[in-house]
Amino acid sequence: MTDRNDTLSREKFIEELMRYRKGSVSRRHFLGVTGLGLATGVMGAALPGLRGAAWAQSGIGDRVVLASWPNYHDPANFEAFRAATGAAVDMSVFGSNEEMLAKLQAGGSGWDVFVPTNYTISTYVAEDLIEPLDLTKIPNYDLASFDPRFAEPGTVNGTVYAVSRNWGTTGYAVNTAQTGGKKLTSWKEFWDITMAEFSGRTMVHDYQLTTIGNALKYFGYSFNSVDPKELADAEKLLLDVKPHLFAISSDYQPSMRSGDAWMTMCWTGDGKQLHRDIPEIEYVLGSEGGELWSDFLAIPKGAPHLDAAYALINFLLDPAVNVKEVLFHGYPVADKRVDALLPPEILNDPIMYPAAELLSPLEFGAAVTLTDPGRAELMARFKSA
Repeated sequence: MTDRNDTLSREKFIEELMRYRKGSVSRRHFLGVTGLGLATGVMGAALPGLRGAAWAQSGIGDRVVLASWPNYHDPANFEAFRAATGAAVDMSVFGSNEEMLAKLQAGGSGWDVFVPTNYTISTYVAEDLIEPLDLTKIPNYDLASFDPRFAEPGTVNGTVYAVSRNWGTTGYAVNTAQTGGKKLTSWKEFWDITMAEFSGRTMVHDYQLTTIGNALKYFGYSFNSVDPKELADAEKLLLDVKPHLFAISSDYQPSMRSGDAWMTMCWTGDGKQLHRDIPEIEYVLGSEGGELWSDFLAIPKGAPHLDAAYALINFLLDPAVNVKEVLFHGYPVADKRVDALLPPEILNDPIMYPAAELLSPLEFGAAVTLTDPGRAELMARFKSA
């Protein structure tokens, strides 16, 4: 007897996935109701060579702990990894790089693999919180296949500490059913409409880099500014906006899907997922600029399951696996081997691959923003106001 529905809709799948990620249902329930447990078993039977793949290893233990972002991995791939290696993937979700840094600084995170953003890696190296990678244990990593813009931050002082996972932008998602047909195009409009027609319906990230950075764009300042006067202007805007917000959270999809929120700061993949399922939700890159970023796979110092960590990283870099990740999460990758496997409609998608005129004003996050006390204190005051 099973509670799986053979005609499970996309909306029901997303609902069950959200419940599983929040921990409100068991892994067994999720696999049963979505059919992923059966699919994994069938795949293993149909593909007897699965365990012989380049990433398949035995003797790596029964688990690997991954710290990553919301809505960022295809659960079916994790099930395939478990089927091939015997190691289940336990995932911890975080909402900001500051949160991740604090967890590692405190020690005892229990993580085996984590997903840092480009601008943070030099800080992890300086604080001895990250392992240099043994690339002989990651045969699926082919540096020549990666776009250097998105891969190079993983190398510090000639040593590779992190390998490229994917890249994207930071913009905002807006439910156009609530704008009266008006198209939004700028960060100034984002903040102004929040204090007017969208009062009580807007979400911002629980993440100083993007929330402060996109407030700075209202005034035409750099996304990465640490100038005290410019930060003071951004703080005044954020404090004026605070009473009009629905929430401060980096896990915004449930509220946008339910209609409780109408607009939110948003990363590429979330924008793609929301628009795919609810077409009236559009993804906007502010005309003033904003953030261009790349994320990486890395191993923290003291990872308790080191062999499993390398096996998972190697697995996720397998182009055949990575293409499934892209189709699930909607983030582009910097690996031309994966691009060669993607359908044209993905490669031509304007959310995933924005036009040059929208990309050119964007800035990569700067390392100084991660540890700048002025930005940290501003964010703390904003959240407590």
